[in-house]
Amino acid sequence: MSLTHSVLPHKTYLAPAKVNLGLSVRDSRADGYHELHTLIVPLSVGDDLDIAPADTLTLEVQSVNGLDVDLPNDDRNLVYRAARAYLDAAGVEAGAAITLHKRLPLASGLGGGSSDAATTLMALARLYPSAVSLPELALSLGADVPFFLLGQAAVAEGVGELLVTVPVPRTALVLVNPGVEVSARDAYAWLDDEESFTPALDVGAILAALGGERDVPYHNALQDCVSARHTPVREALEALSDAGLRSPLMSGSGSTCFALAFNDEQAYDAARAIASAHPEWWVQAAQTL
Repeated sequence: MSLTHSVLPHKTYLAPAKVNLGLSVRDSRADGYHELHTLIVPLSVGDDLDIAPADTLTLEVQSVNGLDVDLPNDDRNLVYRAARAYLDAAGVEAGAAITLHKRLPLASGLGGGSSDAATTLMALARLYPSAVSLPELALSLGADVPFFLLGQAAVAEGVGELLVTVPVPRTALVLVNPGVEVSARDAYAWLDDEESFTPALDVGAILAALGGERDVPYHNALQDCVSARHTPVREALEALSDAGLRSPLMSGSGSTCFALAFNDEQAYDAARAIASAHPEWWVQAAQTL
């Protein structure tokens, strides 16, 4: 495949974060995974990826705003593996120069690594079009990666790979990460130990409540076992509630927590107040996409 650098300039892509507007873990599976039922929503905040054509594949990782990031730049990094997988599957002899601007905290329940990988696949498919199936490549990289190919909210079942898109009203919210990393493997192991499995979400009721004033009837099956072992998670949930925000919940396996605001102004004001009271935390106002 020919490469013309002047025709294919670099471009910056947003790899959006996500939150789970409810996460039910229905059961464990013989393969070590779990049966899930969750409403996943992309957000207006995320990592940035600069991707340009190049003769070889290279990855540089940069932290943003002093975020503590220590990520490898080789095949131990999901972005690098995604790029390598696409280039190999598409038969591309050239490569790409990728710079990951890491704005999201690590191991935070926001899907940062999975979103980075999906965004890399989509960007390379634009640079080097081919008949490669992006959903198949995405699933081979991780159960959360296919969601980020959709670009919109979806109900996920199975291990997260069975996706049905749903319309979600634009909603303002505040994200708080209290600075602890939570291993998803640990969170699910704790749940298995306690056998704290949960029923399916009432997605219709959740969607109806998003546009109202009452609490949203969602739950996160992992929240109790994670917060019992990580005091900062409990503190983050309390801070969101004390700021007057609605329906605090942990996202994914944590440690990021979020709560809903009635409008953007309330979200930004609450985020500033929480950040001022807890300067060591990562705090962001955001909107659903």
